[in-house]
Amino acid sequence: MIEPLLVIVVHLVFAVAITPVLIGVMRTTRARLEGRSGGGIGQPWRDLRKLLAKEPTRAPGSTPVLVAAPILLMVSSLVLCALIPLVSTLALASVPGDLFVVVSVLLLGTVALALLGLESGTAFGGMGSSRHMVIAALVEPTVLLSVYALSVPAGSAVLAAIVQSRREDLSSLANPVSLLAIVALVVVVVAETGRLPVDNPATHLELTMVHEAMILESGGRDLGWLELGSWLRLTALLGLVVNLALPWAVARDAGVTGLLVGVAGTTVKLLAAGALLAAVEVFLAKLRLFRVPELLAGSFLLAFLSVSASYLVF
Repeated sequence: MIEPLLVIVVHLVFAVAITPVLIGVMRTTRARLEGRSGGGIGQPWRDLRKLLAKEPTRAPGSTPVLVAAPILLMVSSLVLCALIPLVSTLALASVPGDLFVVVSVLLLGTVALALLGLESGTAFGGMGSSRHMVIAALVEPTVLLSVYALSVPAGSAVLAAIVQSRREDLSSLANPVSLLAIVALVVVVVAETGRLPVDNPATHLELTMVHEAMILESGGRDLGWLELGSWLRLTALLGLVVNLALPWAVARDAGVTGLLVGVAGTTVKLLAAGALLAAVEVFLAKLRLFRVPELLAGSFLLAFLSVSASYLVF
């Protein structure tokens, strides 16, 4: 009982510590490729510390949603990091790391952001929330199908068991089922976390932004929780993808050596994946809003094909 609790604590501490570094690496990579110096890898830490030290500004007559939504997003992101096998595949028996539970927790944060955008009462907030929920409606089924396809050979829908099974059976990493599912997951992670070409995290152009439109009315500590919660979602989902695609250097237990190897291995994989994602973004343009469903429908088709192929291969 103590060892699984220790693993969850390690997951949470690791996620909170590595997330600003990951964001800093991604921003720095993109800035250097664009010919800019950028703020440096430590800039997200400084921004977060500045925001959390400020008192939030809330309009008179605002409802409790304005207070609760940032906290709900932050808590759901932390739970997501605790459930996903980032460092170790040892899970707490009383806390289900089942695929459907993880997707449900992910949806809680999505709904919190949408309600926050509607709470502002502005045209841009409502527009951002509407776009956000359309994207979520197309993303969530793809996540379910992609991971379900990978769960067929493992015989379990628990994410830790899936990663463990893929590490023990290396032949499952390069078959069509795995390749189709991983590609579909990469697309939905890009969409869920608001990266190019679905959304541009660096823009404040009202007619094109999605995530930024929902947090325009937030400031101070509230904005700090929103930023950290969104960053943690990126860490959790990107960590899930890299550990499913490359399930090496993930601890099996709560041993000190195994956890240290898991932390080091996941750190390298996360930062490399983040830098690669940022580098690809430099060469991409944001899709028109009406073209986004076509991209997400293509990822759903890949996930559906991976599920169909899983029953043929296994």
